Order: sequence, then structure tokens, then C-alpha cells
Amino acid sequence: MEVENAQDIQEKVEHILDVLEMRHIIGARIICMRSTGAKANAYARIWNLPKIWQKALEVNPFYVIEVVSEHFDKLGDERKIQVLIHELMHIPKKFTGGLVPHTHRGGRIDRKSVDMVYQEYRKRLDANAKKE
Repeated sequence: MEVENAQDIQEKVEHILDVLEMRHIIGARIICMRSTGAKANAYARIWNLPKIWQKALEVNPFYVIEVVSEHFDKLGDERKIQVLIHELMHIPKKFTGGLVPHTHRGGRIDRKSVDMVYQEYRKRLDANAKKE
């Protein structure tokens, strides 16, 4: 498996964070990578830096969003945004370095919940376009 920085994905993530006003997520501590040759069947994955590593290295929480090139790059623009929103939804409100599971006390991270957030994203994009 090969991995490289994905500046294009980084820009998409920063745009999503800005449009959705996801202030609990510190964009500077999200690193986006593109993998090729991964065995994963996923479009993307989110990786966290566990608390023990944060303490050992004396660093703040960081997250890596990995897009699996063979699957992600074939998607249309709308679906790419939805996949990135899905990964961002795994980041907890307190930005602790942990990950929110697909099923949790506050709900679920599934197609329906991602679609709801994506619709809010589209609504805000449209509203911003009308202002300009």
C-alpha cells in the first residue's frame, strides 16, 4: 500500500467544515491522505491518535482521513462530499482523539444521518450563493 498527502481532499474537508460550521473540529488537526493498493473495501477511513500515544508524545488529538483511491476517486463530486461528511461525523464533539462508533447513544452514523447533514450542507451552500 502506498500513501501520500491529499491536498485536494484537505481542501474539500476544510470547505465542508466551513460551510457546516463544525467548530468543534479543529481543521488544522485533520490530515488527509490518499492510499493506493489498500486491501480495504471502503471509500474512506478515519484514523485517530489514541490517548496513550497523545500522552506519550505530548501532542494534542489528531485525526487522519484516508481516502482509498481505487474506490473514492471514481465517485461523483456529491458522493465524495457525503463520504467525507460521514468520516467527519466520527469525530466526537469534544475533539478528544476518540472516535464515535456507527451506533452510539446520540444516534447512528448511517446513510440516513449522512443524507440529513448533506442536505444541510447543500442548503447552506445555496444560501451563501444567493448572498453573493
